[in-house]
Amino acid sequence: MVPYSSSMVDVALIRERFEALSPHLDERGRRLFAATEAAAAGYGGIAAVSRITGIAASTIGRGLKDLAAATRLEAGRVRRSGGGRRALASTDRTLLDDLNRLVEPEARGDPMSPLRWTCKSLRRLAAELGALGHRVSHTVVGELLKQQKFSLQANRKTREGSNHPDRDAQFAYINTQVGAALAEGQAVISVDTKKKELVGDFKNAGREWRRQGEPAEVRVHDFLIKELGRAVPYGVYDLASNAGWVSVGVNHDTAAFAVQTIRRWWREIGRIRYPKATRLVVTADGGGSNGYRVRLWKRELQRLADETGIAIEVHHLPPGTSKWNKIEHRLFSFISQNWRAKPLVSYQVIVDLISATTTSTGLEVRCELDTNSYPKGVTVSNSEMAALNLECAGFHGEWNYTVRPTNLSVQAVDS
Repeated sequence: MVPYSSSMVDVALIRERFEALSPHLDERGRRLFAATEAAAAGYGGIAAVSRITGIAASTIGRGLKDLAAATRLEAGRVRRSGGGRRALASTDRTLLDDLNRLVEPEARGDPMSPLRWTCKSLRRLAAELGALGHRVSHTVVGELLKQQKFSLQANRKTREGSNHPDRDAQFAYINTQVGAALAEGQAVISVDTKKKELVGDFKNAGREWRRQGEPAEVRVHDFLIKELGRAVPYGVYDLASNAGWVSVGVNHDTAAFAVQTIRRWWREIGRIRYPKATRLVVTADGGGSNGYRVRLWKRELQRLADETGIAIEVHHLPPGTSKWNKIEHRLFSFISQNWRAKPLVSYQVIVDLISATTTSTGLEVRCELDTNSYPKGVTVSNSEMAALNLECAGFHGEWNYTVRPTNLSVQAVDS
């Protein structure tokens, strides 16, 4: 008998049929297809069909046995019970132990937690397991980690830094003072500096709807362009009116710039909105340009109090709690949402985007550019500090204090 050769059948026809059906067949279907073709070809058909389809000859042989078997597989099964390669974890007894030893030094969280995670890559773990004598791919490592309740996770901001023992008491004190001021119809504002932004065609986080395949093209690297500069947004949020004011500085974030922003808000909006106010209540972070340790902040507040003729009552949030500042989640967060995915190519674009920020609850924002220069390193002498009309509260006077006009008979300056 002449041995069968693939040239004795229509190779192209078998390949065409296999390529057309293969995407729609499961493992068992492909096995039975190849077996049927081999049986039709006769002697030597297994070898020929194996070369044409790429299916192993042993697999085609099992397919022929399946065709000849009196019993059929259960519905939904592609192999006989017990068929297929055994799991590596069952054949390699030390694989899981070695994997856990590699992961545990890098694990995070409570080891008794049902969910743990690793910061090592799958390929790195597979390579280290290979060095220990295990033949395992990175995909299998991933499957084993999932079985062990690992998952990929990003960092989450939860630690607030130092936890002062009077933290909760300070929040309660601020709430009491702010509540009383609002009930009296006084002006109450929350102030802070938003993250500084590079001006130019730089990538801005977030996504927005655009025509498919036409993303906004921006620079690859985020380096300061001196000709364009950096924007310094300092904000004032009016708690009673749900309104914001933002000054976009082009210089440094200093206490002088911070107080100048409050001054501009008061002259343009505050004194009109609160004509009967006898004091301005300010809540601020404990650090930065408006920090409770910053001498220049207090000196500039004194100048503002003298100009307006009203007392300025300041309450600082306790250390490590800046995210609780009202302006952060009632103003700044919405500004970030409004300009997401939009390159901040100029100061005017920044001003326009901030000014256009609104919410369904009625937030309105006014924004102006401040081109003044605010030098760093300004020193306030001890004698200047001693001259301040500063009244510290009985509870944490370093956090809670009032700056009163030095001359109570002074009239508010109009300028």
